[in-house]
Amino acid sequence: MLVNDEKPTEFDVFITDFNGNLRGKRFPAKSMEEIMHEGMKLPVSVVALDNWGNDVLKNGLVFETGDSDGLCLPVQNQAVPVPWAAQPRKQILAMIHKPDGSPCHLDPRQILKNIVDRYKKLGLTPVVATELEFYLLDRESETSQRPIPPVVRNGNGRRLQETDCYSVKEMDGLAVFFADVREACNQQNIPADTIISELGPGQFEINMVHTDDALLAADHASMFKRLISGVARKHGMASTFMAKPYPNESGNGMHVHFSVIDEDGKNVFDNGTDEGSALLKQAVAGLLNHMADSMLIFAPHLNSYRRFQAGAYTPTFAGWGYGNRTVAVRIPESSNAARRIEHRVSGADANPYLVLAAVLGAALNGIENKMSPPKPIEGNAYTLVDLYESLPSRWDDATEFFKDSQFLNDYLGKDFVNAFSAAKEQEQNRLFGQISDIEYKSYL
Repeated sequence: MLVNDEKPTEFDVFITDFNGNLRGKRFPAKSMEEIMHEGMKLPVSVVALDNWGNDVLKNGLVFETGDSDGLCLPVQNQAVPVPWAAQPRKQILAMIHKPDGSPCHLDPRQILKNIVDRYKKLGLTPVVATELEFYLLDRESETSQRPIPPVVRNGNGRRLQETDCYSVKEMDGLAVFFADVREACNQQNIPADTIISELGPGQFEINMVHTDDALLAADHASMFKRLISGVARKHGMASTFMAKPYPNESGNGMHVHFSVIDEDGKNVFDNGTDEGSALLKQAVAGLLNHMADSMLIFAPHLNSYRRFQAGAYTPTFAGWGYGNRTVAVRIPESSNAARRIEHRVSGADANPYLVLAAVLGAALNGIENKMSPPKPIEGNAYTLVDLYESLPSRWDDATEFFKDSQFLNDYLGKDFVNAFSAAKEQEQNRLFGQISDIEYKSYL
């Protein structure tokens, strides 16, 4: 079990960059009190690095500013253990600010905070939970750079090569691993709830308990990704939140469930009926209206777009419905008091802060402008694809939608839109400039 009562010798301090990667420093334990009170310095440009950690020279944050420092201040009251570490260690999640301590509106966490603050001005508070899917892999996957299903070491040594959705047997075979996941979550105050065996071989989903602090919900999702990787390594496995690691298997999604409460704690999506309130429908309309604009956030990488296939429980157009898992925006069956929206577009490879900012921002825009959604879809939405405009299905197309979005420029900020699109264009130039193995096999 992951229990380590020794005094930590080191601790990590990190922020989350555009791609959801953790960037920071490792300090000796003696520096912890100083960091908790004074923070640490990192170049502001770090938040806007590309996926490989390279500077993005076209974002105006590097040489033009002298690559100046920002101030990373902790967002946790105390450091939490890193129970999978070989040596005793703790970690602190931080958010980058300007050198004078004022907000840096490029930090993904600050971008989400800005959206939450817009809700507060209306006397509203989002209540949020995420569902994250991931694959467990054989440790050899890290060497081969190809996904290999893991061997279940406490399940007769068999390899997880078959789909076995909702299988209790699959979870039994990994009981010790999941016990350590729960223990690590408890130590890091991550409210992990249900564990599910999913559609792919070695694919699982863990749901978070909802919270009325959207920033905390994104913190949980971000730290959870690191936790799964660390515990998997401790058990001789690897893991991935890559959107589509296997071409013919289920992709990894990050579904977002949310409702909105007023100052009295009442769910404003509930009007005592299964249909939900006018505000719920306005929020749905906002989500549908801005879904194409936000695809670069929901699907931020080249591989992300392989996940969107008809019949694969991933949406290919902006539609909604009640209790319908074939649409992009679903109203789950629930008690009236728990009336909520499920946003089913984002991949697990996306940045949780930016996903929640885009989702909650679009819903708020729908409420503020009293938008009306189209008729809800009943039955199989995949049979209706020819009747709706498709969501952007290419990475570069999604980038153009993103840059041209008045909604994103207004709600997430022009500086962010410019910097994020610059990072994505740099990544596209690198990847589109590569010649793939199949091109050589086909054309050489």
